[in-house]
Amino acid sequence: QKMAQLLIKFLERELQPSCQVTCLESIRILSRDKYCLDPFTTKEGLKTLSRHAGIDYSEEVIREVPDLDVILESLKCLCNIVFSSPRAQELTAEARLVVGLAKRIKLYNERSLPHEVKFFDLRLLFLLTALRVDIRQQLAQELRGISLMTDTLELTLAVKWMDPYEVATEEGLLPPLPRQETERAMEILKVLFNITFDSSKREVDEEDAALYRHLGALLRHCLMISADGEDRTEEFHSHTVNLLGNLPLKCLDVLLTPKVRPGSLEYMGVNMDAVSILLDFLERRLDRGHKLKESLTPVLNLLTESARVHRQTRKFLKAKVLPPLRDVRNRPEVGNSLRNKLVRLMTHIDTDVKHCAAEFLFVLCKESVSRFVKYTGYGNAAGLLAARGLMAGGREEGEYSEDEDTDTEEYKEAKPNINPVTGRVEEKLPNPMEGMTEEQKEYEAMKLVNMFDKLSREQVIQPMGIMPSGNLAPMENAIHDIADERSSSDSDLGLD
Repeated sequence: QKMAQLLIKFLERELQPSCQVTCLESIRILSRDKYCLDPFTTKEGLKTLSRHAGIDYSEEVIREVPDLDVILESLKCLCNIVFSSPRAQELTAEARLVVGLAKRIKLYNERSLPHEVKFFDLRLLFLLTALRVDIRQQLAQELRGISLMTDTLELTLAVKWMDPYEVATEEGLLPPLPRQETERAMEILKVLFNITFDSSKREVDEEDAALYRHLGALLRHCLMISADGEDRTEEFHSHTVNLLGNLPLKCLDVLLTPKVRPGSLEYMGVNMDAVSILLDFLERRLDRGHKLKESLTPVLNLLTESARVHRQTRKFLKAKVLPPLRDVRNRPEVGNSLRNKLVRLMTHIDTDVKHCAAEFLFVLCKESVSRFVKYTGYGNAAGLLAARGLMAGGREEGEYSEDEDTDTEEYKEAKPNINPVTGRVEEKLPNPMEGMTEEQKEYEAMKLVNMFDKLSREQVIQPMGIMPSGNLAPMENAIHDIADERSSSDSDLGLD
């Protein structure tokens, strides 16, 4: 700590840039140790570091720091300190450091700054917006951060526009985005994710909608291009998907806006390139099977909401994920098709993963219970149906067309023999009561009733029933409600 104090005081003097860099390198090393942070987490210490980074906004005019190595090392120090110290996070908010950062980012188009400085500018902005809600709101509202970061992303990707919401691309494969541009683009995407976190939940006016559609068109372009290497491309696309999920639902139409061109994937007259890439991304994540909640839920939610609001998207996804049934000999969760993999997730131990997978398939079935059970089996579907109060069947309210589901000849032939619980054709089992007398059957039935009664009284199980509303309830409540409903119906009919 004593060394840290001396280094900060030393930096306050007028030194040669080489001496400043040496001091800052030492501070960067010390800032990794949480026990040495106190001298750096004071107003004076942070002011000194932000001044050397060229982003101190406490002065009327930001003093220009000519040496780029000094700026870079100062930014690295600030990143370490802000990440590790809640006190530093509070002080940077009070010092309005985000204003200085935003001013410099706005000048990227005019000033030639090296990649490393831009990268750590963006990394520091990401940390500040991730760790402080007030800074997040300040950047989004006061500093018009969504527009600023969208322009910065556009500059980083070096795109040209063909139409208002379509990026111009040459025929053939697009070249991979260079490594440095990819690194900066990912930091921008992370900052945008932080400041748009609640955008999908609120109504936006036409001006904001145009801004989000412009951003959505850029994100579509991000999906269409690759980065340097498969792992980096996967990471780049992951950040893109996360941000797409934050956009207002009505702005997701830009994914389908581009015209159908030679080499495009066309469905119902619409360009489905972006949706197809999202589906491939989902399947890769499923096959990887690692950290399913973090890796799967964003893309599942995005595809679910897109399918809910865009008929062409839903029909395309259904054709790919739930094609007409032919194999009815195996359970819906058995196999390597995308449908099989998603049905397996419906009984996953993680509630969020289970819910997202079920919701996606339910929307593809136009929220029809009978169709949902047909493709997944009642046993797999029970969790979502119970949560929605649809155990007795029916359909959720939604804006869906009335076209019927098409059945294959194989399905029509096997349908009478399909077990709705397992969702497959099962061999008929021998009747266990065959050859018994009526007295023996009654004895076995009472024995079973007594076993259930004992388990219920000892609270090992709780018998449940389906209420008229379709929700599950303890059996005695369900019987009581059904009786009340019947008596109410009888009185309405004038029956005693």
